Amino acid sequence: MSNNSEGLRYPSIDELLKHIDSKYKLAYAAAKRAKIIKRDNYSSMEELGGNITAKPVGMALEEIQAGKVQIEFAPTTSDEEVKPVVEPVAETEEEQ
Repeated sequence: MSNNSEGLRYPSIDELLKHIDSKYKLAYAAAKRAKIIKRDNYSSMEELGGNITAKPVGMALEEIQAGKVQIEFAPTTSDEEVKPVVEPVAETEEEQ
């Protein structure tokens, strides 16, 4: 078994919470994005030289930290289920 010296310290929770205001929303959004990454076998971080982490959840957190994922939580009443929209951010012509 390989030893990951970074462990759960990367990406930093403090840096991630600059993008999403709640650690619970962060966990939910990262899980949603990780499922998409696993299904499509693609991470938007590949365009920036690849991911540091190897697992889909780590890749999703890296994308959130880099601002490569747009996450919108719709306001709801207490009886409605929260269904966030988690999508990769569209590239601009400058990034291509």
